[in-house]
Amino acid sequence: MFKKYDFETVTDRTGLDSTKWEVIPIPNAKVKEGFSHIPMWVADMDFPTAPCVIAALQARLAASPAMGYFSLDNTGYYDAIMSWQKRRNNVDIGSKEYISYENSVLGGVANVINTYTKEGDPVLLQSPTYIGFTGTVNATGRKIVLTDLVQDAEGTYRMDLEDMEKKIVDNNIKVAIFCSPHNPTGRVWDKEEIEAFVNVCVKHDVKICSDEIWSDFIVGDKKHIPTQSVSEAAKQNVAAFYAPSKTFNLAGLVGSYSIIYNDDMRAECRRRAAQTHYNQPNILSITAAVGAWNNGEEWVNELLKVIKSNLDYAYECFKKFDGVSVQRPAGTYIMFPDFTEFCKKRNKTMDEVLERCVSVGVICQDGRPFHGPCHARFNLACPHASVVNAFDRLEKYVFNAEW
Repeated sequence: MFKKYDFETVTDRTGLDSTKWEVIPIPNAKVKEGFSHIPMWVADMDFPTAPCVIAALQARLAASPAMGYFSLDNTGYYDAIMSWQKRRNNVDIGSKEYISYENSVLGGVANVINTYTKEGDPVLLQSPTYIGFTGTVNATGRKIVLTDLVQDAEGTYRMDLEDMEKKIVDNNIKVAIFCSPHNPTGRVWDKEEIEAFVNVCVKHDVKICSDEIWSDFIVGDKKHIPTQSVSEAAKQNVAAFYAPSKTFNLAGLVGSYSIIYNDDMRAECRRRAAQTHYNQPNILSITAAVGAWNNGEEWVNELLKVIKSNLDYAYECFKKFDGVSVQRPAGTYIMFPDFTEFCKKRNKTMDEVLERCVSVGVICQDGRPFHGPCHARFNLACPHASVVNAFDRLEKYVFNAEW
C-alpha cells in the first residue's frame, strides 16, 4: 500500500536502548510464554526515522569529525522552522527572534510555570491529561487544578468553558496548559473552540502554554489551528511549543522550540532558562531536525496514511468489543478507549484488564494517570501487521473470551 518508504517491516527493538520495548509499564504484569511483545504504550514510533534525517547526520559526520561549540545561526535552523510552519500550518512567524531553542517541550512549559507562578500556586490542566504535564507541575512544586473535558452525545470531547472559568477565578489561576491536538483523546480543536478558550484565559490574565508537538499528526478532515493564530490576544498571551521529535521519531536526540511573540514574556522566559544553562543544543540534534524539516515532508505525508489506516482499523475493532467505548482520533497516533462497561459486565477491575492485555503481549498504558478512570492508552504508530496481530489477540484472549 505504501511503497516508497518502509513502514511495513516489523523490527524487534529489544536490546537497542528502547524504553518502549524494554519496559512493561503495568506493575506485576508479564507476557506469557509463546507471545511476542507488541509494545503500544509510550509515544514512540516503531518506524525508522525519515531517510533524509539519516542522510543529514551521515553527511555532517563525513564533513567534519569535530563536535565543538557552534552557532544555531549557521545551521539553517531558524529558516527550516519558519519554512516548515509556513508549509504545514500556513503560519508566517515573521522573524527568527520569536523562536527559542528548548531542550524539551516540558522543559519549556516548566520555564513558563516558573516565570508566572511561585511554589504552591495552582496551574490549570484539562482532564484527561497528558502525564508529562502532571509530572511537570508536580516537579515545579505547583498545585494541579483540573477542568474536565466533557463528552457530547457523539462522544466528542469538548471544553467546559463555564467550569474552566470558575476554576480560574476560584483558584486565582495564572498559567494554563493547553494540548493541541489533545493527548490522549486525539481531539483536534476547531478555531472557535480555541478562540473561546483563549478569551476566557485572557479575560483573567492567564498565560497559556500551548503544547503543539502533535500538530503534524492530523489524520482526519480537520486542520491544525495554531493557538497563537486565532487572535492578537492569543499571540500576546501564548507560549507555543513544537518539536521534530514526535513527527520524525527523534525523541532520543532531544530538541524542541518555542514561539513567543510577546517581547516581555519571551525575554523573561529566556532569562530564567539562562540561569540553569539548560537549553544548550547539540550539533547532531540540530542537524537531524534541519534535515527533517527541509527534506522530510513527503515522508511525513506517507506516514500519515499509515497512521490513519492503523487508527481506522483499531477503531473498528474496538467498536466490536462489547462494553468498550472509543472515539476515532482526528489527530495524534493515540487511542484512549474506555472499559467502564466492560469491567462492569465482566466483573473485572482495570488492573485485571491491563494485566490480561499484557499477558498476550499487547503492552498498552494505564489510562488512570491520564485521569481516565477506566481507560487505557494505545499507541498505533507501528507497522500495520503489528496492529492486526495485536487486535487479533485482544479479540481472542481478552474482550471476546471467558477468563
